[in-house]
Amino acid sequence: MQDVTSDIEQDDLYEHYKFVAGEGQEPLRVDKFLMNFIENATRNKIQQAVKAGNVLVNDTIVKANYRVKPNDVVRVVLAHPPHENLLVAEDIPLDIIYEDDTIIVVNKPAGMVVHPGHGNYSGTLVNGLIYHIENLPINSNERPGLVHRIDKDTSGLLVVAKTEFAMANLANQFFDRTTERKYLALVWGNIDEDEGTITGHVGRSFKNRLQMDVFPEGDHGKHAVTHYKVIERFSYVTLVECKLETGRTHQIRAHFKHIGHTLFNDERYGGERILKGTTFTKYKQFVENCFKVLPRQALHAKTLGFEHPTTKKWMQFDSELPEDMQLCLEKWRNYTVNHRE
Repeated sequence: MQDVTSDIEQDDLYEHYKFVAGEGQEPLRVDKFLMNFIENATRNKIQQAVKAGNVLVNDTIVKANYRVKPNDVVRVVLAHPPHENLLVAEDIPLDIIYEDDTIIVVNKPAGMVVHPGHGNYSGTLVNGLIYHIENLPINSNERPGLVHRIDKDTSGLLVVAKTEFAMANLANQFFDRTTERKYLALVWGNIDEDEGTITGHVGRSFKNRLQMDVFPEGDHGKHAVTHYKVIERFSYVTLVECKLETGRTHQIRAHFKHIGHTLFNDERYGGERILKGTTFTKYKQFVENCFKVLPRQALHAKTLGFEHPTTKKWMQFDSELPEDMQLCLEKWRNYTVNHRE
């Protein structure tokens, strides 16, 4: 059995320690700084974490000789969760689109984390799923029912396996790229072509471990392909449909930043900056109002298709755009009509 989640999740990092240097902090090597704060830590262990790129200062990877300064935020992130028992059942309302004895399809709201980790150890989709369904199968990453996922601030459809057989079957479908996944994204700029394909390995950034970068030469990361077509143009931003051929962490977000069209209000990738028309005060105020309406990256997993594990029938699901994206798009439509150049 091929486990698709290993493709998606193996780069996950969990925050184990976080320290904020005091106002009177004298310049001190980060490895020595951490030895002063982490109980029973050896210098070798800390240096290995630094060498692996798992020590960040102000969200940027640093070397062992980096000197910590006042107010620096120092974090240690590792590849395994800091707490053992993260899987606690919680009575969380779920937007269930479809359910039978084998699978369940849910429409995840923006702001909900899919599984515990990264400082989110409760209130996740998995916490709700294990309350709703007993004895969910566990994948190789100890994630109940999961064969794929979407980011915390991305809304949309997910299929969850309720049996071991369904998990194995769906995982193979994702691995073989026979599923269908379509997203709607609002991106900065007016994309030149009406449709196209973005190809480039996606891997964790060397400069910021919280971001993914695109490596066109294929010397780092994993092969990733995103097909897109323009749905609607608003001069300064463009609504696109994205069809995933692969499913890498932050694939759409990283790919569109790579081609110069960062997702609208994607804070992690710089999309919260007003990238066009910044000389116009009224335009700037308009965009800031859009940010208030849509306080997250403009990305929605709209369509999901796969073969049912047991009936072998093709299952196709579609979801409405959530209200925050609809309101933001309506603002852009009105703005475009009233400010034609």
